[in-house]
Amino acid sequence: MNKQRRAELYILATTLIYGSTFVVAKALLDYASPLFYTGVRFILAAIIVFFISPRRMMRVPRSTIVKGLVLGIFLFLGFAVQTIGLVYTTTSKSAFFTGMVVVFTPIVHFAVQNVLKLERKPLMFGNIMGVILAAFGLYLLSSPTGSGFNIGDALSLGSAFFFAWYIVYLDFAAHEPDKLQLTYIQFIVCGVLGFSTSPFIETIQMQITTNAIIALLYLTIFATVISMWVQNQYQGDTTPTRVAVLFSLEPVIAGILGYFIRDEMIGVVGVIGAVIIMTGLLLSEFSEIIPGLKRNLIE
Repeated sequence: MNKQRRAELYILATTLIYGSTFVVAKALLDYASPLFYTGVRFILAAIIVFFISPRRMMRVPRSTIVKGLVLGIFLFLGFAVQTIGLVYTTTSKSAFFTGMVVVFTPIVHFAVQNVLKLERKPLMFGNIMGVILAAFGLYLLSSPTGSGFNIGDALSLGSAFFFAWYIVYLDFAAHEPDKLQLTYIQFIVCGVLGFSTSPFIETIQMQITTNAIIALLYLTIFATVISMWVQNQYQGDTTPTRVAVLFSLEPVIAGILGYFIRDEMIGVVGVIGAVIIMTGLLLSEFSEIIPGLKRNLIE
């Protein structure tokens, strides 16, 4: 298995975890306000990473701090907007609109390649076909709800834009030698921003219950420390566009869990959308071996 295929397999595993977080976070928001919860989640994650390797975390080089600061800001904006939006919409719709990162990422990446002096990575015709199919599938997944477009949906869509910038800048930061240090700085920035903005935007709430603790630990350990370290570690071995297409599976997972756990209906059209997303993912993933799809669009 080559480096790119291995990296995409790991990122696919994180996508499954990310897809489950919408249902868990929605449940946690019954006990906690969005920004304060974001602060708690990421500070706890930073503490865990620090105790994994305290000496390394005490000697973070300046370049890692700078890149981690930028990534942490994009990460906070994405999570904050997404979490606030989740208060006003369903888990399925939040995931579906966040899934528009598959559309925003190649656009942002193409736009900033020269500005950030990014290494020009191959963008194949199959990747673009995958993006188009994933976007159409996301539309079908979100349209059957019949509940209209609300403020929660708009915020979820905005989070996709910030996550696209995060994915693209992470590609720029992929040459940092210690990915755990890079992850640690992001967590600190995101946690501090969560705590510092919370008093000005929301009424702070954090009820300590068994369900809240279990949800918070899952989101902190699995969806933050483990998943984000894996993404930081391996994304540089593939391309931002292919990562975004893999992430298009998030709403599929969230939709399935939303149906079984929260009785959120997907509908027949939504199921068709999920199949189309899967088709787009496969086209993008295997574009280099499918005749007619491996033509490189960026030389």
